[in-house]
Amino acid sequence: MPEKKLNFIIAAANAENGDDKNATRCKVTGTAYSGGKMNVGMWGEAVVVALDGIDCGAENIPLLMNHENSTDSRLGTLTAKIVDGSLVIEGDIIAETDEAKNVVAQMRAGKDWQMSIGASVDVYEMVKAGAKVKVNGQEFEGPFYLISKSTLREVSVVAVGADSSTQMKIAAKLNLKPKGDKAMPDDLTPAVAAANAAPAQPTPAPVAAKADEPVNIQATAADARAAADEAVKAERKRVADIRAICAGEFPEIEAEAIDNGLGIDEVREKVLAAFRKKQPTTAPNVIIKAEQTDAKTLEASFMLRAGLGEEDVQKAYGDQTLEAAAKARDISMKELFCESLKIEGKNPGRSFGNDTIEAAFSTVSLPGILNNVANKVLLRAFNAQPIIATKLCSTGDLNDFKESERYRLTDVGDLKPVAADGEIKDGGLTEEKSTNQLETYAKKFCLTRKMILNDDLGAFLKVPTAMGNRAARLIDQLFFARLLANPAQSDGQNLFSAAHGNLLTGSTSALGVDSLQAAVKAFLDQTDADGQPISIEPRYLLVPTELKFKAIELTKGAVFIATGDTDTLRPALNSLADENLQVVSSPYLANAAYAGSSNTAWYLFGDPSQTDTFEIGYLKGKRTPTIEKGDTDFNTLGMWFRVYFDLGVREQGFRGKVKSNGAA
Repeated sequence: MPEKKLNFIIAAANAENGDDKNATRCKVTGTAYSGGKMNVGMWGEAVVVALDGIDCGAENIPLLMNHENSTDSRLGTLTAKIVDGSLVIEGDIIAETDEAKNVVAQMRAGKDWQMSIGASVDVYEMVKAGAKVKVNGQEFEGPFYLISKSTLREVSVVAVGADSSTQMKIAAKLNLKPKGDKAMPDDLTPAVAAANAAPAQPTPAPVAAKADEPVNIQATAADARAAADEAVKAERKRVADIRAICAGEFPEIEAEAIDNGLGIDEVREKVLAAFRKKQPTTAPNVIIKAEQTDAKTLEASFMLRAGLGEEDVQKAYGDQTLEAAAKARDISMKELFCESLKIEGKNPGRSFGNDTIEAAFSTVSLPGILNNVANKVLLRAFNAQPIIATKLCSTGDLNDFKESERYRLTDVGDLKPVAADGEIKDGGLTEEKSTNQLETYAKKFCLTRKMILNDDLGAFLKVPTAMGNRAARLIDQLFFARLLANPAQSDGQNLFSAAHGNLLTGSTSALGVDSLQAAVKAFLDQTDADGQPISIEPRYLLVPTELKFKAIELTKGAVFIATGDTDTLRPALNSLADENLQVVSSPYLANAAYAGSSNTAWYLFGDPSQTDTFEIGYLKGKRTPTIEKGDTDFNTLGMWFRVYFDLGVREQGFRGKVKSNGAA
């Protein structure tokens, strides 16, 4: 599946550090997601993100402005972790750029900012309707998407998030560093301060004076007073720092810290923990947006709408693309045009009209998608069409459109005994020549403006379907036109003639037991250039549709039943069944445009892999027709496509086939 992006829009508070009004350092913290089910727009269903699958282990997650990946837009860094079933972030804005100063200045002025966290979806699955899954300590019922693995990439400050209720502000309550000493409250007397202060340095014990040295009692008292003053100052500063940190919002922590002599670092930890508990425990502000559909997914979805099977799409595009395409398989023609524009960063506009159509046709994506879909539909129709000629003919690859001479080497002479002296007699080879030549057969069709506006995909796809059928039928048309024309060969004789020993005529040539046996005999009696038998069995019995079932009875029945007064009595055995002839029937043999007035002629063909019969020639091995998009015609509101097929069919000698003229 294509990667999708997460945008977690969160509320967060910030701390102003230091006395400098122009400083940009701010503390950021907040709850991003509490593990619930969310409605998330383009996904089409609710989404649940597994907290234990979020990779947020990076120590310095970038804090950006508006998701801009540039050095000027980097505001600072953050860390993130899972705390008490929620995704929590905290960090600092530390940059001195204009972007950072602007963010901090507006927050100081009371303007609201929001934050957006970007993450990539690594693994997700669809939980079907009615199924229940336990995630994040909660049980959820489908349908919804479960994102089991995701990776946190960056966090951004944005002016307007997906949820207008989320804010990011500078908050005094998180001013974790004092701004300076404050005056001691009136009720805090030096005596009380000394009592509440951390243990002061003990007053040095009087030093015993020597007999000849006077004791300086005044100096000892001064030292004691100085130590007491320092203790009072330290306690004043500690109390002031505690009150600055708590800022009146955490009175219980403030009282506990002052009474129990807690240190500043310990107070900070307690205030942060209390602040986190006050954050929202639900995640109504989480929005997950699917990344823009790519061309492959769009093409695969259009393939599905065109009726191509999921198995074929899976083979062509893979499982992930198929899964994404299946969600958009009902895409309309208009949506296809608009999405093609979006892929290339173009705005399709609010209304769909000629400008949208023209702009979409100018993209790389849309013509390619339409061309590929039309080509797949054409090939499906081409392969589904039964082709008789491919059974009876061999195939050949031609390099150009000039008449190509096809040579065959035929051995002459039998193997001879090796003489006593070990000498092996020379053999001989002779060349037999035939020809083939390619022609290009083509047609064009148009996807019109009317089809697009009417969302008439069916009308558009009917054309390549018909073209595929026609291309397959063209092979048979060329083959039967050549077969029934019985053209003259290089020796001056027709392809089927008495001189070639492959033609049965007269009243006895109508399809029946005797005539079929005679045709088999004529086939087996054919000889090579040196007069030796070709030793190839007939494989196919080609008949017009009128004779199809009679041919099957003659070749497949276990017994032959004689009827009528003139029939010769035959044994209860069908000897023709042992010939293993495959009956092939074609309407071209009885079609007036090809066969003229005759519709009863029939043929025996050998296996084209064993003997040369006819050859179907293709240009450099391209055995299927081709669809290409053309330039948009100014005189036509639409896009042209052309279908062409390079093809040639010619006989390859007179052996390996026999014709019977049939009934007169």
